This record gives sequence, structure tokens and C-alpha cells, in this order.
Amino acid sequence: MRQTISQALDTPWKVWNEVRRRLAWPWIRLIFLASGVAWGRGWRIYGAPVVQKHRRSSMSFGPNLGLRSSMRSNPLGPHRPVMLCTWQKGAVLEVGANFAMTGGTLCAGKRISIGDYVTIGANTTIVDTDFHPLDASVRRVRPNEGTTAPVVIEDDVFIGMNCLVLKGVTIGHGSIVGAGSVVTRDVPPYTVVAGNPAQVVRSLTDPRLSA
Repeated sequence: MRQTISQALDTPWKVWNEVRRRLAWPWIRLIFLASGVAWGRGWRIYGAPVVQKHRRSSMSFGPNLGLRSSMRSNPLGPHRPVMLCTWQKGAVLEVGANFAMTGGTLCAGKRISIGDYVTIGANTTIVDTDFHPLDASVRRVRPNEGTTAPVVIEDDVFIGMNCLVLKGVTIGHGSIVGAGSVVTRDVPPYTVVAGNPAQVVRSLTDPRLSA
């Protein structure tokens, strides 16, 4: 008890964050309910996200989801709320257990699949679509028919702040994407990548091999 009180006195902003989270809980529950997204066990959501779910799409999240949309909820200060979007008919956004994200966007035109224990830093955007066609003549008549390709992010991935992950990318198990990176191609498991476009910086030890 004494330790809990001491921690609260040392970081009083966390106490206020928790108070705000609990007060906003009914409204945030209503946002997900109105979008047809089932509420999960152990969710902790600070500030209201923006949920845009196509009526004929699928959006699901595992237990212990952590989303931070409030500027005060993270010292990195999200520029805007978390945006969760299934943009087109048949799109799928599926997220596993123990997922955490601050600000930023997940937008699926076709499919974004995210595994367990994935952490995404502040203001990162992940999209599986170009949104608009590259051909100007097509863009004039069908402006929203850009190319799409699924994005897969495997378990235990950490993506730093202010990153951009583009269509058709798979980020392998246990990999790390450095802050400010633009990921345009696959990232092997247990690899650190960084830059624009993201390049391999180093390899990590697969803990499964040393077990």
C-alpha cells in the first residue's frame, strides 16, 4: 500500500490519466458498440479513438488492448487520436492480444493482420492501400481504386514513433522498426531496420534458438 501511494506521488499525471480513462469509459464503449466491434477483456483506452468500420468489413482486437489518443496520456504526445479504419467492403483489420498503440492510423483496404505483443510508437501509420490509382486517367474516373496488398505484422514486433508501413509488407516475428522509418518491403524475423526506405541495420538473437 505504501509503495502504491509513493508511486502515485512520484507520477501524479498517471493518476489523472487513470481518472480520465475511467470517466470516458462509457463513451468509448459506445463508440465500439456503434461500430459493431466487440469489447474485449482488459482493454485500457486513454482518450477516444476514431473508429471507421465499413458495414461489410471485419474489425477485431484481442484482450489487453492499449490505445492512447489523449495528448496527456503519453509523453510523446500523439498528434491526433488513434484511427482504426476498414476502408472498403470485405476489408479485414485483425489485431491480436496485448497490442499497444499511441496515436497514428491502422487503415485496411484489404487486410491488415497484427499478431500478439505488438507495440507501435506514437503517430505511426500502417496502410495496405495506395488509396488512389497511379494512372492519372484512371484517377479521374475511379479516384479511390488504388492498389491494395495485405500487411502482416507478426508477434513481438516493435515499431518506433512516426513510422510509415506501406502495402504488401510483412514484418517478421520479433523485429524492430526504428523511429521515422518508411517500410516498403518485407522485414525478416528478428531484424532491426531503419531509414527511408527502411534498410537492415542489424540482426537480433532469436530467443527460441537459445531456449
